[in-house]
Amino acid sequence: MAFCSAKEDLTCPICFDIFKNPVLLSCGHSLCKDCLQTWWAEQLIHSCPLCKRRSSRDDPPSNLVLKNLCEAFLQELSAEQDLCVLHSEKFRLFCLDHQQAVCVICRDSKAHENHRFRPIPEAAQENREMLKTKLKPLQEKLERYNQVKFSWDQTVEHIKAQAQQSEKLIRGEFKKLQDFLRKEEETRITALRMEEEKKSQVMKEKITTLSKDIVALSEKIKAAEKELKSEDLTFLQNYKAVVERVHWRPLLEDPQLESDALIDVAKHVGNLGFNIWEKMKEEVSYSPVILDPNTAFRKLQVSDNLTSVIFTETEMQLPRNPERNEYYFSVLGSTGFNSGAHSWEVQVNNNADWSVGVMGESVQREKTILHGYWAIWYVGGKYRAYVPLYTDKVLLVWSHIWRIRVDLDWDRGRLSFTDADTNTQIYTFSHTFTERMFPFVGTANKKLLKIVPGKVKLHLDT
Repeated sequence: MAFCSAKEDLTCPICFDIFKNPVLLSCGHSLCKDCLQTWWAEQLIHSCPLCKRRSSRDDPPSNLVLKNLCEAFLQELSAEQDLCVLHSEKFRLFCLDHQQAVCVICRDSKAHENHRFRPIPEAAQENREMLKTKLKPLQEKLERYNQVKFSWDQTVEHIKAQAQQSEKLIRGEFKKLQDFLRKEEETRITALRMEEEKKSQVMKEKITTLSKDIVALSEKIKAAEKELKSEDLTFLQNYKAVVERVHWRPLLEDPQLESDALIDVAKHVGNLGFNIWEKMKEEVSYSPVILDPNTAFRKLQVSDNLTSVIFTETEMQLPRNPERNEYYFSVLGSTGFNSGAHSWEVQVNNNADWSVGVMGESVQREKTILHGYWAIWYVGGKYRAYVPLYTDKVLLVWSHIWRIRVDLDWDRGRLSFTDADTNTQIYTFSHTFTERMFPFVGTANKKLLKIVPGKVKLHLDT
């Protein structure tokens, strides 16, 4: 009621619209200046259209108080009822060229000549869909970033666990050697801690950078999502600025963990006793192949001294890293060969479902391996010579194999497998090797596969 009363008080009695540039007659009545001039143009005597009293002035003064009231009323009316300030008409259309809401009078004005228009609900829906489309890549990128960050957080924890476990093993080994080896022990611990600090710092810096990107993406997405929930007019008025804020730097490839991100356990623990023996000149155990736990399938548990492996039913929670075999039940040696002749033995104990062989450095281990390795398999009670896509041959073996010897002559392109107990040749592959080859063992059985220690001989020149 107050609203209607206010409008009546501010309405010109001639045009019945809100006063435009009102003037005050000597009789006290107010009218629009243009309306009064039009009225007087048809009258011989300039009198008030309402009370007929003759005006004392042909150019009545402006009613500034009433003018200010009308302008304030129109502004309030526009804010509350979405009215056009220029024409006091409700906004019903959206100009696609100017990207702004307009009334029907604005549409026909010269300012919007030959422009394209949409009803406000339709334009709002179209622009919402466009904004959702622009947001989708950012939302997907944010999800992937969060997944990568979660994986990297696991990597940091795993690096710490590896460092702690390696430190425990190193300390245990050095404890056997007493005070004489204390200096060597601390040297190796320092190297381990330096690598842990370096690699942990690299990961933390990556995570910090990723976290900043996640925060930035989250803020952009939240702001845009907030605009999506706003009223149509507010949304359209802010749309251009929102889209500009949504634009992100070119969406780069998802962050990837580089190789060698984890602690090089083999470097710190592998052949540790042998390396110490070189200084101590005492007989120690030496393994010709050191298994790399960073390459082990998630259901394979590598022993602390990195020379044996066993299958477990429970999949270990390990971070994803490029070196790990994700689909093949195997673990690689820590050192590969690209020249020379090399030999090692594996204690298989006639276990079911085992494999022994070599694998190329270029093999992609995160997916099914279709080429690049040579192996002897024991599965289903049969021994098989196997090369993916090339060889799958059942071998005639007259007695069970307990220890199998592998001889790799990289230069001559020969890979031989022999029953180490009877010295009987099992099978020989001929192939021209062109890359570094890594020893590997695989098992799907709960019995231990073990690299047989090498025999160390001390030779003294006299």
